[in-house]
Amino acid sequence: MRLNADFSKRVVIRPEDYEWVQSPASGVERMMLDRIGGEVARATTIVRFAPDSYFDAHTHDGGEEFLVLDGVFSDDSGDYPAGFYVRNPIGTSHKPHTAEGCTILVKLHQFDAGDTAQFHIDTRNAEFRPGLVDGLSVLPLHSAPGENVALVRWAPGTRFNAHRHWGGEEIFVIEGIFQDEHGDYPAGTWIRSPHLSEHKPFSDQGCLIYVKTGHLPIAPAA
Repeated sequence: MRLNADFSKRVVIRPEDYEWVQSPASGVERMMLDRIGGEVARATTIVRFAPDSYFDAHTHDGGEEFLVLDGVFSDDSGDYPAGFYVRNPIGTSHKPHTAEGCTILVKLHQFDAGDTAQFHIDTRNAEFRPGLVDGLSVLPLHSAPGENVALVRWAPGTRFNAHRHWGGEEIFVIEGIFQDEHGDYPAGTWIRSPHLSEHKPFSDQGCLIYVKTGHLPIAPAA
């Protein structure tokens, strides 16, 4: 499968665009955002677990990164309520399950071989740092060659400078409404902008977003 596989193109998926598909596990549905491959794939996905559902134990050959959006996600290592950010590098394994149900944003097979940090962060109890402009605060989550990940909180009325993204930018709106000159993006919206894309973001209402930068190809695939 190749879904939104041309990384030179901007993609926006809002909640009204969601099309949930059943996964191989009973009670687990997926909204595929981008994907290259079959059941084992380089993928960015919103995954929705019904109460008492689970996936069989498996190993992440390409690593796994996820953010718990609602409910409580559980595996062999513990319970992760909404707001937890988790990184499981290449070669790690687990058996995901949930008692009450949950929804996660997950990225698979996107780790560099040298990126071996395994950790989790409770973002709802972590300290945000002042951002580059008034009204902006940032919680860095991870930094590795070719990748920077953070949560960014925008106070109502915050405006940022026009800028260009070397290596592209990926955003998931967690709360509120994120905006730029191209449109408005309510909670649940996923935006992928290619290498050297430009915009001038702002938020009239305020918002909280997940942001990953520098990880997209800087040249078209051969």
